[in-house]
Amino acid sequence: MARTVIDIDDDLLAEAQLLFGTTTKVATVNAALLEAVKLARRIELADAIASGEFDLLDESGKSATA
Repeated sequence: MARTVIDIDDDLLAEAQLLFGTTTKVATVNAALLEAVKLARRIELADAIASGEFDLLDESGKSATA
C-alpha cells in the first residue's frame, strides 16, 4: 500500500467517520474510496441497463430474477 500525504477537510472527515463507523483517518479514507468506486459501478450498470446494453431477461424472454 502506498503512503500518500494529502490535506483533508476535518469537518468532512469527522462526518465520514460517523457515517462509516470508522475511528482512524486511514480507515475512513479507504471506506470513502470503496463507496465511491461501488457507486460509480452501480451507476455504470444502471446506465447499461437503461441503454439496453445489459439485458435482465433470460433467453426465453422472462425476467431472470423471477
